[in-house]
Amino acid sequence: MMLLRATTRTRTRTHQLLRTFTSYPNHEIVGMPSLSPTMESGSILKWSVSEGTAFSAGDVIAEIQTDKATVDFEAQDDAVLAKILVEEGSEEVSVGDPICVLVEDEEDVGAFVDYVPGDGDGGGGGEEVVEVVNDAPAAAPVDAPVSTPPAAGSSSGSIDGRVVATPLAHKVAKDLGVSIASMVGSGSGPNGRIIADDVREYVPPASVVVEDAAAVSGVSMDAVSSAAASGVAVSGAFSDATASMSQQQLAAALTAQKQDVPHYYLTVDVKLDSILALRSSGVIGDVSVNALLCKAAVCALQDCPVMNARWMDSFVRMYHEVALEYSLPGKSVVISNAASKGATHIDAAINNDEESSSTSAAIGTFTVVNLGMYGIKGAAPIIRPGQSGILGIGSAENVLVPSAVEGEEYATSVVSTATLSCDHRVVDGAVGAQWLAAFKKYVENPMSMI
Repeated sequence: MMLLRATTRTRTRTHQLLRTFTSYPNHEIVGMPSLSPTMESGSILKWSVSEGTAFSAGDVIAEIQTDKATVDFEAQDDAVLAKILVEEGSEEVSVGDPICVLVEDEEDVGAFVDYVPGDGDGGGGGEEVVEVVNDAPAAAPVDAPVSTPPAAGSSSGSIDGRVVATPLAHKVAKDLGVSIASMVGSGSGPNGRIIADDVREYVPPASVVVEDAAAVSGVSMDAVSSAAASGVAVSGAFSDATASMSQQQLAAALTAQKQDVPHYYLTVDVKLDSILALRSSGVIGDVSVNALLCKAAVCALQDCPVMNARWMDSFVRMYHEVALEYSLPGKSVVISNAASKGATHIDAAINNDEESSSTSAAIGTFTVVNLGMYGIKGAAPIIRPGQSGILGIGSAENVLVPSAVEGEEYATSVVSTATLSCDHRVVDGAVGAQWLAAFKKYVENPMSMI
């Protein structure tokens, strides 16, 4: 059902309910609203929307002349103007008399070409409750053959035990698999009416398991019951999983970091050809590329110790030891005293082959995140609490670069993108650039860090 709002300087609401029993497609007949305390009739100065035209919430539908002023008639939901029943500039129309017909879908407009109010409305279609809302002072009751007073209970979104919602709300609920019946009392429209935005934003309580939602989604009731028992709320369109305490704490910490820490980002492309050639030579055994990149980050931290620090409000704390944190899906590995460990030792630690080298309870001083395995070209991660920098590494790609061989114009090189996120309170741009240059140097000349 479409809700219309007449905008004036005053904010008292009046409501007019129009009931139609019709064989026409789902529609609503909008009556002339009462827009002032003394208004008994009004006239349409201008239709801002033509027949067959769709409009959105907040659009002006028409300009109505009352006995006091000219008022814009606005929409609160999306709909299509199917039929204009009162033309512009015509004689005044009594309050409550039909002025237009609205439908949800444009393909339904053709059914109302020859529509006449009261003609063919007894065809046995479903009941539709239409509400015209204005923000003017409430007018004295005006007798109108098509109006009835609001039924008891309409303030909670139901009339005579029936849920009151706009046609668009019903359509959105059907698309999302949400049970309108479960939303009684949550409508934000006038008198508790349920509008489309209410459905889109509705989150069912975790304790509510709705059978028809399970049927729409194809989920068995056993699965729904099991999900509910495990703290997951299941609807036709989504499932809500309860966040663990550690997840909530991490979310709060990262949110605070992004809000409070002045991040800036530096990006550079690094060539991986030398690292790949070193691995192929067998000199260092079967050490992973990840381990070599981590070792390069550790060496860069030794060359640029300002990066191995944190902001302490009134001073900067410089760490004497490098505790490298390597972030993996679902967990992080912290390698304490990383500067004293070789690439083989680091490789064993990040693969959990050597438990003594990693501890989930430890706090790192710098973090490396490699998302290249997921095909991500580049990433700018959020700096972890207690640190001043984090390095995001992207996937390796074959690219054309200027050739160093005489007579060759271009050569193919394996290149990865490295992005450094820095805390500007501790690391200024020049220092960040120095650290990234040192990292690039060690990656492209790995023998210097072995």
